[in-house]
Amino acid sequence: MPNGGNSGAAGSEDRRWLSEKRIDPQQRLIVALDTPSPAEAERLVETLGNAVGFYKLGLELLASGGCFELIERLHARGKQTFLDLKLFDVPQTVGAAVRNLRGRGIAFVTVHGNDAILRAACEQKGETGILAVTALTSFDRADIADLGLPNVSLADLVCSRARRALQLGCDGVISSGWEVPRLRAELGQGLTVVVPGIRPIEDAANDQKRTVDVEAAFWRGADYIVVGRPIRQAPDPRQKAQAIQQRIQRLFGH
Repeated sequence: MPNGGNSGAAGSEDRRWLSEKRIDPQQRLIVALDTPSPAEAERLVETLGNAVGFYKLGLELLASGGCFELIERLHARGKQTFLDLKLFDVPQTVGAAVRNLRGRGIAFVTVHGNDAILRAACEQKGETGILAVTALTSFDRADIADLGLPNVSLADLVCSRARRALQLGCDGVISSGWEVPRLRAELGQGLTVVVPGIRPIEDAANDQKRTVDVEAAFWRGADYIVVGRPIRQAPDPRQKAQAIQQRIQRLFGH
């Protein structure tokens, strides 16, 4: 199994894990709107224009106020949205939260928790896709040990959680690119896999511990990638997004 940061460029992988799902290649790039306010998020969306069609919104925007109004405006622009809240509470509360989110046109919502929590979310999801969180890309083996699991590998933890999520009715998982080949080998192509922690080779410096580059993520089996800072902090965010889209097109374009 591949296990190294930005290793695994396109030419060094075979095609067996490359996603065959009918997804518009441009929609495979999800840009993280991790900004302090909806106004800043909208400025970024305006800057990116038609280079990006799918956006992730998380806790920072939710806490700033106006998150759902922003989602409506993004939908009015023809954009897809992914709400990354990592819902974690008693099952009844998580189920109620998911019920309140369905019908808003949100493509995916993330949920974090045990079987009962995931089951409650799936029972209320409607047309919204439920993505189970496996292990944060900021985690390494030491962090897992700190959680009281000193003898469990990250790969085993991710695969165990993904297997249960699929059995419980989740549509997919969030996973580091490091673990995706094993997910595909053990669970097949049915589940949707979204890979964060993407760092183009030239942007290798970051605070995430388990990263891969654009091509490696897809060769290893990702359906979607999430890119944040490498685009937001680029001197020309639109140009950076377009460059990533070109890399994706080379993999999936026909």
